[in-house]
Amino acid sequence: MHLEDPMDKFKKLKHDITRFMLIYKFALDEMETKIEILKQEFQALHDFSPIEHTKSRLKSPESIMNKMIRKHSELSLDAIKDHIKDIAGLRITCSFISDIYDVSNMLQRQSDLKVLEIKDYIKNPKPNGYQSLHLLVQVPVFMSDCEELVCVEVQIRTIAMDFWASLEHKIFYKYNQSVPESLTRELKNAADSANALDLQMERLHREIKEIKDARGEEDSMEELRKIMINNQQITVPANFLKLLGE
Repeated sequence: MHLEDPMDKFKKLKHDITRFMLIYKFALDEMETKIEILKQEFQALHDFSPIEHTKSRLKSPESIMNKMIRKHSELSLDAIKDHIKDIAGLRITCSFISDIYDVSNMLQRQSDLKVLEIKDYIKNPKPNGYQSLHLLVQVPVFMSDCEELVCVEVQIRTIAMDFWASLEHKIFYKYNQSVPESLTRELKNAADSANALDLQMERLHREIKEIKDARGEEDSMEELRKIMINNQQITVPANFLKLLGE
């Protein structure tokens, strides 16, 4: 009877874990590429981008193991894939609340993404005041030998929502005791203040846009001939515009 060499078994296990983590890393890479394309498209065509910045994170093997233990699930790669849907996480920060839903709709229209779940904590905030729009999307990753369908959790927030959530996390990180009611109340008040600021800035943004549209700013022909691609200014020949118009 042949017994598998412990070192060979360990090497195979290391190979499988590395491949498993890489698949989630590649899924994040694909999502970040999609977001970067949207940013550049809007900046070039509208001189404005609804996306301020993005941040991605990959759960560590230790965090994954601890979560599986808390769930009382078996420790296998297949079980991890089935039970943990936020191994790959992407946070998108937007300027305004309306931008959140615009970005969400743009992602949902992409044919290679499958939206598995939507949790709207903006229309329905958590009791502690947390607000964000969560999408669970399935991303195809093409490896050398197969196609893998990978879950990525996408959180879309305004700057104010992200500021509150980040500080709330820092305050209670590794705090295992029950939170005093007075602190919970203050944090909820802070969340309400952040939301009030979001609503005020949304209103100002809308009013400025209406004023700008009403004035109907006339761009000179010289300005209309200039386009920006990859931070490089390109001038379109006047005759080229004329021929396209005809």
